[in-house]
Amino acid sequence: MKKTTLIIGCGDIGIQLGKRLIDAGQRVIGVRRQVAPLAETGIEALALDITDPAALARLPDADTVVYILSAARFDENAYAEAYPKGIKAVLGELEARATPPKRVFFVSSTSVYAQQAGEVVDETSETAPTGFSGLLMREAEQALLDHPMPGTVVRFSGIYGPGRDRLIRQVKEGRVAAANPPMYSNRIHRDDCAGVLAHLIALSLDDKPLEALYLASDCEPTPLHEVMTWMAGKLKVELTETIQSPLRRRASKRCDNSRVRDSGYRFQYPSFREGYAEVIKAQRQAPESA
Repeated sequence: MKKTTLIIGCGDIGIQLGKRLIDAGQRVIGVRRQVAPLAETGIEALALDITDPAALARLPDADTVVYILSAARFDENAYAEAYPKGIKAVLGELEARATPPKRVFFVSSTSVYAQQAGEVVDETSETAPTGFSGLLMREAEQALLDHPMPGTVVRFSGIYGPGRDRLIRQVKEGRVAAANPPMYSNRIHRDDCAGVLAHLIALSLDDKPLEALYLASDCEPTPLHEVMTWMAGKLKVELTETIQSPLRRRASKRCDNSRVRDSGYRFQYPSFREGYAEVIKAQRQAPESA
């Protein structure tokens, strides 16, 4: 009998994950408000707003649940609704089922870290966020970690890939981050986000030991100035303007992905070079009107 994975908040990463799981022989159900993007993906679509308590009873039973909801906008109310309130409501619904899921995965963010002086952070590092986004994300994490149902939190760093090309656009405009002080940035390609989740789900279904928390970022934290200078070389662009604070809400730290690599995952894009080279190549091959 096929194993079933329920993806709550089945957007871009959820769709990539779903395709991988279907290829591995699973049944995948994707939950989102507007389900048109799930057409022809092989993912069974369920139109549902999980912020509506009456809708939660419509969630199907599943072996694995992946909570990967995005907040509707960047403000405190939207984050509270999507993250702590949302995950608590889903956990409350699922724990009452005759057959609760084997494991729940919650996709979080490195915004829970407040380190900003180039420190190395891993799963054991202090989390003391000061902004509402990190605080609410951390509250949601803890709701799962404290819950009796088995759960795993996966913290992604800055996600890039198709359609996520803000940095490339800045470089094309001739802009670059300041070289000093070094502003370390951490990133993970969209396809590695899906790959990490698929890998951990497979371990769970095979009854392999899983940690409660994984930090998922590529293998090479790098000063943003170096990343943008490398991009300028690839794009043959002259950098003429220094941006003083290109990371805005993000802090300078270095994410250590040893735990996820020790679990057996191998990154498709181990550094920004492999990933951005592919994004740049795809952009060059795309029609001008795209």
